[in-house]
Amino acid sequence: MEEQVREVLGKLRPFLLRDGGDVELIDVDDDGVVLLKLMGACGNCPSSAITLKAGIERALMAEVPGVSEIEQVF
Repeated sequence: MEEQVREVLGKLRPFLLRDGGDVELIDVDDDGVVLLKLMGACGNCPSSAITLKAGIERALMAEVPGVSEIEQVF
């Protein structure tokens, strides 16, 4: 599952980089919880929660079977 998550994040990364941000995969646990760290401009952006939940979480849950939740690590 971790490799699939990395592939999806690779597809999303250009959009984050365009806005001065990036994302780092910290872990994928056995329950399908994906831990991510938003970096650069995304790390302290007021819209980071929306980016994480509406953008990244939606894409991961749609494309990677078994992903149950996304959590942000600070």
